[in-house]
Amino acid sequence: MKISNHLLFDNEGKQVSFKPTPNKGGRYTPQYLVMHYTAATTAESAISWFMTPIAQASAHLLIDRDGTVTQFAAFNIICWHAGKSQWNGLVGMNQFSIGIELVNAGRLQKSGDKWICPVDQQHVADDEVIIATHKNENTPAAWQQYSGKQLEVAIEIAALLVKTYGLKDVVGHDDISPIRKSDPGPAFPTGSFRSKVMGRKDETIGEFITAEDLNIRSGAGTAFSTLSDPLPKGTKVSLLKSEGTWSFVEVMETVHGIMDLEGWVSSKFLIKA
Repeated sequence: MKISNHLLFDNEGKQVSFKPTPNKGGRYTPQYLVMHYTAATTAESAISWFMTPIAQASAHLLIDRDGTVTQFAAFNIICWHAGKSQWNGLVGMNQFSIGIELVNAGRLQKSGDKWICPVDQQHVADDEVIIATHKNENTPAAWQQYSGKQLEVAIEIAALLVKTYGLKDVVGHDDISPIRKSDPGPAFPTGSFRSKVMGRKDETIGEFITAEDLNIRSGAGTAFSTLSDPLPKGTKVSLLKSEGTWSFVEVMETVHGIMDLEGWVSSKFLIKA
């Protein structure tokens, strides 16, 4: 893919579908990338919403579950995707960030024996559902998983945006508006996504497995709280950095219903994979 004149072109050199939204501001220089879910099950509903002036909402890109991409504004034009938000001293992240929406129902409700998107009332198949606890919450809930193709395309585009605009980081809507918003949610692999997009994979020390059930903590020491139940013996982790006898790792699989887990573990219980 490539970006030309702030517009996105696919791998065949064709401009992706462009639907100019009326919901936009002036020119700006983006510093961050913010990831969202649509909270609905179809691209059509998001496209219709972003094209409606009364919505007062938009994003730069929408990525469907099959990887299809729609652009709504040039990347140097402000879109209205963040609302009341702040990050690293910046207030009102619309003025500082590119917004990407992924078609995903988000948090689900149970209706009989089916999982339902509460916004459009559409059924979500059981094999697309994960039970997980949001990082800003304490109670597990059901969430629609993102598709592999969708994430693959999102990573490619996000890495291109970071390279083109020198973006400082990739964050979620639930990072910049933690009380109001829950997207992209626990089904989105934020840590590994950020690692691939920002190039952190090149900085990893290596892959290991846990030698026994192992606590993963919020800091380098037993005084810090655990982030989940212990990692089961044989869990694969990627070592990101070390501090004394402790290692900061990224868990490479879903454990205890949690995706994208990062934290500190005792180095002596890691075995080279």
